[in-house]
Amino acid sequence: MAHVNWSAGIDSVSGALSKPGKSAQHSCTKMLLATHRVAATTNPNCNRLYLRKKTERSTPVTSNERWARQRFQTVAAAVKARMSDLMQINTDQAAFMAQKDLANGKPTMKSYIWSLEIATYDQAHPRS
Repeated sequence: MAHVNWSAGIDSVSGALSKPGKSAQHSCTKMLLATHRVAATTNPNCNRLYLRKKTERSTPVTSNERWARQRFQTVAAAVKARMSDLMQINTDQAAFMAQKDLANGKPTMKSYIWSLEIATYDQAHPRS
């Protein structure tokens, strides 16, 4: 088993270290995943590395998935456009500041804009 010596300032590494790409060119074939467990144990080596093979989807994309992808793509573009619109940014910032400390308020400006744009999209495109 390999032993990892961390460089100064690095306590642990966790998450996907390399992911298989969508195209076959210039991509690794396996995912390298690292985990770091923080627990009171007698073993100081709490880091683990896993290799996960690239998998192919076995089922076709459903209509619900296509709808969700289209919704996300449309709302993401609307959020990007709204956050860069200088004519509307002051109004949005004032409305965000007024709602952020409320019980159901959104904690970040981006989440607030997302909630507005999702509501607008859902109102314009009712789900049957």
